[in-house]
Formats: sequence, C-alpha cells, structure tokens
Amino acid sequence: MSAQTPIQFYDQRQARFKNRLFYSLVAAGGLIVMAGLYAVYLMEHHGHIITGMNNQIVWGIPHVFAIFLIVAASGVLNVASIGSVFGKAMYKARASLAGLLSIAMLAGGLTVLMLDLGRPDRIIVAATNYNITSMFAWNVVLYSGMFSLVVVYLWTMMERRMNRWTKPAGFAVFAWRFILTTGTGLIFAFLVARQAYASALLPPLFIVISFAWGMAVFLIAQAIIYAWNGNAIAPEILQRMKNLLGVFVMGALYLVAAYHLTNLYFAHQSGFERFILVEGGIYPQLFWWGYVLLGNILPLLLIYLPGQGKTKSITAASLLVILGGFAFLYVFIIGGQAYPLNIFPGYQASSSFGDGQIATYHPSLYEFMLGFGGLAIAFIITTVSVRVLDFMPHDKPYIAD
Repeated sequence: MSAQTPIQFYDQRQARFKNRLFYSLVAAGGLIVMAGLYAVYLMEHHGHIITGMNNQIVWGIPHVFAIFLIVAASGVLNVASIGSVFGKAMYKARASLAGLLSIAMLAGGLTVLMLDLGRPDRIIVAATNYNITSMFAWNVVLYSGMFSLVVVYLWTMMERRMNRWTKPAGFAVFAWRFILTTGTGLIFAFLVARQAYASALLPPLFIVISFAWGMAVFLIAQAIIYAWNGNAIAPEILQRMKNLLGVFVMGALYLVAAYHLTNLYFAHQSGFERFILVEGGIYPQLFWWGYVLLGNILPLLLIYLPGQGKTKSITAASLLVILGGFAFLYVFIIGGQAYPLNIFPGYQASSSFGDGQIATYHPSLYEFMLGFGGLAIAFIITTVSVRVLDFMPHDKPYIAD
C-alpha cells in the first residue's frame, strides 16, 4: 500500500471534521425541536395561562415566528421564479435550493401555527368542515397547495425526464405564491376588530416584504453552502443578488411608510399611530431602532456603500433584514392587538373586560421555545436535504483571489 500524501491526509481529516459537524448540527437542531414540543406539552397541560398571551393578545411570539417563516417561504421562491419563469440562467441554477428553503420554512411555520392554536387536534375540523366565508379556511387550501406545488416543481427539476415540465410548474408556483402571500395579508386586512388592521395596503405590503425576507434567507443559506463546500460565489452573481436585495428592502420600507402615512391621514387612526410610533413603549423602540434602523438603513448601507458588497457584508445585511423582519412583525402583530379598539368614537369605554385599556404582554420562555422549534424544523430539513441531495448551485468555476 502506498503512503498517503499530505494533501490526501488533509482532505480525509477535513471530511471527518465536516461529518462530525453535520451530525452535531442536526443533533442540536433536534434538541431545539424537542424543547419546542415540550413547551407545547406544557401549554396543552396547563393551558395558555403559563404564556404571556391573554384575552386581548391571543397571537404572541409563536405567531411572529410562524408568520415570518410562512411569508419568507413565499418570498424565497422569487429566486426560482426569476430563473424558471423569466429564463435567467444565473437564478435558474439556484431554483432547486430556493424550492427546498420554501418547503423547509413552510413546514416549520405551519408546525408552529398549528401547535399554537390551543387545540391542534381540531385542525381535522377545519379540514373536514370547510367554511368558504373564512379567510383562515382559505389559507388551509393555500398552504397545502403551495407545499404540493413546490414538491412537484422540485421533482420536475431533479428528474431529467420531467425537465420539460419545469417551466409550467414554475409558472404555477409563481402565481400560487402571490395568491398565498395575498391570503396571509388578507387575514389581517379583513380583521376589523383591531385598529392596526383592516387596510387594503396589507396584501401588497406582505408580498413586497416577502421578497426582502426571502432573498435575505436565501443569501445566508447560499453563503453557508458555498463556504461548506470550499467554494466562492462569482462577484458578478453576488453583485446582482445584493442589488436585488437592496431593491426589495427599499420597496418594503416604502410600503410600510405608505401604510403608516395612510393611517395618519384618517383621524380615527391617529391614536393608534401615536401609540405605535411614539408613545407605546417597546413598540416604537422596536419599530424605529429594530425595523427602520437595523432592518433597513444599515443593510442598505452595507449593500450600497463603496467598498462594501462583499460576501461577509452581504451576509451581515441579510441577517439584519431578517432581524428587522422579526421586529416589524412583533410591532405589527402584538402591538396591533395591544391597542384597544375604538368602539365608540369620541367617547371613553371601560369595563371589567379591559375595554378601552392598552393590553400588556410579556412573552414567556415557552413561547420562544415553540418559535425556535419551528426554526429548527426548517434548519433540519434544509441541512439534511442539502447533505443527501444535490442542491448546490452549479455555476461556472470561480476561484477567489
């Protein structure tokens, strides 16, 4: 037997290290999922009294995680749509990875959503007794339809005999994801029992923010996969994708500004806007510092300032966009519920049920455990799938300087 060369020995050592790291990451993700399931057990056993939720704030931190995952799952498919629908080869090479991320995040988000219902077993009732007048019922069809369509889309890309159906499947996914994100926005737009909602701007707002959040998630996943395989992304590809992220971030910020300016125009919404933007304690802090500054301005500086635009700065910008997304949803979902409904304009309302009072909310550890459990589900699906199947974007070879 011939002796190993130093290069062969180094390659084997690297392979063993990556193998151990892979199993460690999957095990860590599994532990977080188990912690989330334990939190669900405690909430089912003791009731939601152990959480920070109450009769006014019925959607807490788990819904923030769930809505983010679902909206980003739709937005990440924008990468696939640009490739399959509009024929851009650079994005087409990344369509399978985008489809995988969409399925993973949709699975994680829907798991959190279902387990936070209080009676997840009653999902059977929603599935077997369809209420055509309920937007929630429509979303059961939209979510399951998206999951099925993306699975078919991945099949047409990965099975050579089915490649001729990739473009029609891509068109179907392209249309369905717009409908799905519109449906998510309409859940809030049709809610007249909260001052924050009932706005026609919410469906397009959710569509545009899905583009930004989905692209941010994709860029982080792509950077990790390239680094894991010891490859570098070609500068021209990175340049195009970071510019697209910048456009989406600016578009989302514009629609959020339009949403608040529209509310400020109506006299009956001025109290709510003052609460969310100025006087609401944690909510204005999260909006201005968390969403506007960390989630928009800093990422745009990292993307467009001269000397920026490298892989590390773009990854940092993507991470900030994601954190800003969580801050936005916390303000939108929880702050929107905390502010009381103005039942009798011009009059003060009070009762033993807390009418007319701003609700308090202190998220519990159990809620965070459930939310992070959903993220861990998405992480495990992505990590194992990338390991088992070929989701690596195939570009022309590029060697970094």
